[in-house]
Amino acid sequence: MRWDGQAITADDGALPGLELSGLRHAGLLRTVRAPEFAGIAFHEVVAKSALSHVPPMSQMPFRWTVNPYRGCSHACRYCVDPSTLVLMADGRQKPIREAHAGDRIVGTEFDGKYRRFVETTVLARWATVKRAYRLTLEDGTEIVASGDHRFLTERGWKHVARPSQGARQRPYLTTNNRLQGFGTGMPVEAYATPFESPDYRRGYLTGMIRGDGMLFAKTYARSSGGTSSVTMFRLALVDDEALVRSQTYLEAAGITTNRRPFARATETRRAMDGIFTARREHYSKIHEIIDWPENPSGEWSVGFLAGIFDAEGSCDGEVLRISSSDERMLTTTMHALDVLGISHLREPARANGVATIRVSGGLASVRRFFAMTNPAITRKLKIVGAAVKTSTSLRVVSVEDLGTESEMVDITTGTGDYIANGVISHNCFARPTHEYLDMDAGTDFDSQVVVKVNVDQVLRAELAKQSWARESVALGTNTDPYQRAEGRYKLMPGIISALADSGTPFSILTKGTLLRRDLPLLTAAAERVEVGIGVSLSFADEELQQAVEPGTPTPRARLDLIRAVRAAGLPCGVMVAPVLPWLTDSRDHLRRLLDDITEAGATGVTVIPLHLRPGTREWYLEWLGREHPHLVAGYGRVYARGAYAHKEYRDWLWERVRPLLEERGFGSSGHRRRGGAAYPDRVQGRTGGRADQMSGTAGVGLPAGDPEASGGGDRHDDGDYPTGALPGMPAVAGPMPLVAAGMEQVLF
Repeated sequence: MRWDGQAITADDGALPGLELSGLRHAGLLRTVRAPEFAGIAFHEVVAKSALSHVPPMSQMPFRWTVNPYRGCSHACRYCVDPSTLVLMADGRQKPIREAHAGDRIVGTEFDGKYRRFVETTVLARWATVKRAYRLTLEDGTEIVASGDHRFLTERGWKHVARPSQGARQRPYLTTNNRLQGFGTGMPVEAYATPFESPDYRRGYLTGMIRGDGMLFAKTYARSSGGTSSVTMFRLALVDDEALVRSQTYLEAAGITTNRRPFARATETRRAMDGIFTARREHYSKIHEIIDWPENPSGEWSVGFLAGIFDAEGSCDGEVLRISSSDERMLTTTMHALDVLGISHLREPARANGVATIRVSGGLASVRRFFAMTNPAITRKLKIVGAAVKTSTSLRVVSVEDLGTESEMVDITTGTGDYIANGVISHNCFARPTHEYLDMDAGTDFDSQVVVKVNVDQVLRAELAKQSWARESVALGTNTDPYQRAEGRYKLMPGIISALADSGTPFSILTKGTLLRRDLPLLTAAAERVEVGIGVSLSFADEELQQAVEPGTPTPRARLDLIRAVRAAGLPCGVMVAPVLPWLTDSRDHLRRLLDDITEAGATGVTVIPLHLRPGTREWYLEWLGREHPHLVAGYGRVYARGAYAHKEYRDWLWERVRPLLEERGFGSSGHRRRGGAAYPDRVQGRTGGRADQMSGTAGVGLPAGDPEASGGGDRHDDGDYPTGALPGMPAVAGPMPLVAAGMEQVLF
């Protein structure tokens, strides 16, 4: 991480991010700008909670964390207005302000030659305040975003606004660019989900019941004389959503129906349930509801389109059709589409008399239909699997600087992008909650730090509850607790005391040498509870380290920290991460680094290669292409399958690292366990622990995948990678040059 700030993460719900309103609600006391922290704003807040629970699905070896500081990383530069619509995996859209970590949404990925819409997950949600720009497209789509935000164009990713004077050049949007996607066709304010008014409900029931329901009335002659009248209403559907909506709307009109199975599932057909009523008054009331209105209102027309689509509609990619053999249904459908301004065509009737109304205008018109009518059946709304084809005019008409700073939101996703107001938007470079956050990505760092000034008191109260089970608590999982701000606010002593006094074991992962200040406290705490300490150190050369991690403590300072921790009688594990292919993975570099770590007295070592998760991947490869273009092809091979390095590289690195670890007494490395998973589910700070040292050191780490273990190929030493060791990887003779000073961080 940048030493002058921290990154806000996905546990944003516990303490709203950096929205002005959110900070007020969180108990904002004041905002401070201190001369010794140039360019950084500290937002001092009164926290309502201190302990954060790790989701059960996480692979972390701990279930609770405490983060006294929360910041907004470079990721918050890439943000949009809170009202921006995000396309969800079920085909609906909702404002990004309502998005949360874990939500299933739509992103894109390349499948061969084509980019396709795919389902992905929101990993984190971020909020900040940024200068606002309004982007207007030819079809009427409007998006308010920060100037740094990026959208996909016919010429690749481009920022909203040109760089400020003096900043390095970057691609930005002009009126010659066309965005990719389908747009909204109108300002987002007109795109709201329709209100379910009485007229909307009547329209929906008319389309649904006339399209798929049955109303039956018959009079029978009695054998004993006289007559008997029978009435029946039935609506049987495969899709539960439309059945539930119809039953709910009927109940709102005073019509009670009974639900029961209608047809069993077969090899070719899904099971169907139905709703029924045989009461005469209900039969009459339903007839009244679905009577054709002489002058249908706009709300009735919207509801009718939703109902007839649920009953008789289909959507295959960007083609939406509604079919019927009833002329009144067809003409009413076309009239309702005209009311909404959605273009359409009537296809000739088939031999059986069924004609089809087809929505024209491609995916843009289809998505507009869904947004404006709100059908119930999500199965028909989904876009996943369709190719990205921009069939509407999404040419940039204008980019307007609004001249004000506004509340903004962005998300991190599994694909690195999402659909914002119908166009493909790059996500921010945020990090998911409870992933190891040690470094930040690039020059796009934003210096806003939220300080929970009362975190120690709140933590003490939470730990005193009878329900607290004294589970292990991890510090340093999201933000480094010993960042520079700790020198000003001194929150860690109170946190350490609260944990020790309550009998709660804890661990700390840091690169901050400020931890030395609290060694007496930590030593005393270790007499009462289990205490683990881990230090992040991945460079032997100070020049290289400062080029990659400017502003952070030097390797020498971190080695001194390890010595100080060991001198205090505490175990200290070291995380050698990330190992950068071709840059820091030579035997010479690894040998010198491990020699230094061993000499400092570390009790364990974990070695982890660079991880390139979405967002990080794009940024890192962009940097690599600028500073080391000859390595891009090799990285493409090593990371061809996603965030983790290719198995062959991991095998090769393990074969290189293992003897170095064993020679120094780190017998069982956390990088690889032979005969099992290449990366254990939970990589802890004590992995690779020396036999003559204490066990149970840092107790913190991160999941590192689960590839199979196998032997690696031969490689020459010190950066000489022979051609053919990994197919398609470049041969590099001699040690690699230093990483350029312009690189701020490397994430893994």
